[in-house]
Amino acid sequence: MTLASRSLVTIDDLSNGEIEALFSLTDEMSGSMKEQFGLCRGKVMASLFFEPSTRTRLSFETAMHRLGGSVISAVDTKATSLAKGESLADMARVVGSYADIIVIRHPWEGAAKVVADYAGVPVINAGDGGHQHPTQTLCDLYTIKKERQTIKGLKIALWGDLKYGRTVHSLIFALAKLEANILFCPTPGLEVPEHVIKKLTTEYGGELEKYEASAQTSEKGLSSLDAIYITPGSPHQLAMMPNVSIQVELKRGVDALYVTRPQKERFATAEEGQEVEERYSTVDKKLLKEKEFKRTLIMHPLPRVDELACELDADPRSMYFKQAALGVPIRMALISLLLGVKEISIPHEDSSPRTDYPLYKRGFGVKCPNPRCVSVQESEVKYIKPEFKIVNSKPLTLRCVYCEHGFEPKYVASSEWHEGTLAEKKYHSAQSHWARKIKPENLIIFDSESEAEAHGFKPSHYTPEHR
Repeated sequence: MTLASRSLVTIDDLSNGEIEALFSLTDEMSGSMKEQFGLCRGKVMASLFFEPSTRTRLSFETAMHRLGGSVISAVDTKATSLAKGESLADMARVVGSYADIIVIRHPWEGAAKVVADYAGVPVINAGDGGHQHPTQTLCDLYTIKKERQTIKGLKIALWGDLKYGRTVHSLIFALAKLEANILFCPTPGLEVPEHVIKKLTTEYGGELEKYEASAQTSEKGLSSLDAIYITPGSPHQLAMMPNVSIQVELKRGVDALYVTRPQKERFATAEEGQEVEERYSTVDKKLLKEKEFKRTLIMHPLPRVDELACELDADPRSMYFKQAALGVPIRMALISLLLGVKEISIPHEDSSPRTDYPLYKRGFGVKCPNPRCVSVQESEVKYIKPEFKIVNSKPLTLRCVYCEHGFEPKYVASSEWHEGTLAEKKYHSAQSHWARKIKPENLIIFDSESEAEAHGFKPSHYTPEHR
């Protein structure tokens, strides 16, 4: 099977079988690095890093050089035509005419999808705001599998900033796809976003056990357990246990503790003045001295600040520098597959969850509520129009195709005009039965009454003000 000409924007772009096959190719390449030189001779990779990066950028560029290819790069938007107002779509078309593959990091969530839509060559997302970072997730998964031989059934604890950490968001979906159990251990105020939780619970078939944060703190300085995602078929050991704190569950042992730093560069204005350090627990020898952590892998996507003690660097359980080193063969394998110089054999019938939702893409009436979304940042650009998946009808729920934020709109209408006349051109509450009755192809959605009325619609008695 070939992955030629495909892009990797989110971890969902790879099926379980493709991930497994990618890891097999990584094994092959890492065992014979020098023999891979020449695979990509004559190929050019564009390295576009519009946010700071050390490991991701250098590992991608090293990977391309080890494959015998060439690299062109841009690392500062102020030094590109984006600073002059050029759209991402136009930039993508131009760079796609220079390079055979593009790797992009950008602060706007969904930016990688826009580039993939317009470049005409394979595009790899190297991190788009707080959205996703799929190749880091591949490094994380590969590290776990190398150490534990499997991912299915493992218990993985995610620690720290689970709100803005893009590496965490990609990893959550990947672990769920591969049937691991996930413990959410966030710093207070930095819990997993609701749109991530909703996608997790609606598309991966497991079960989420949520707990109220406990006021009690342990002697070890551990924060409270926020939620546990239990994969299908796993023993439901924690049902009906209120106010479970993390130390109770960690006493059962975890296979990996995935630590993340506070993503201060993405904090909202209201969060910037808060002393995160006072709420952020440090992972150190004292925390990990108990027997339940004897075989726990200590992981971190890096860079670290103060959340992971340097005293753990020499500990054989610490995997974070190994994660970084494995980035080169992982990305060599990925680049060679997307460029079509290598093919893979899928080892088994794939059972990855794939849900086809109807699309809503009228381009007016409603916009993504996420201010960091590329569709909001480039709302005046004619190429990028708001586009959403209709992921639920009761209540009506949309998910942005760019940043994956989900939300419930306020008003709906029908392009058929309910009685076939303009006099019946009315809008209704999205909570009314009309949200389910109107066919997706006829559905019109509005953020507000003023938006609906600006498009010539009148309120029906199914709007809150006219009931």
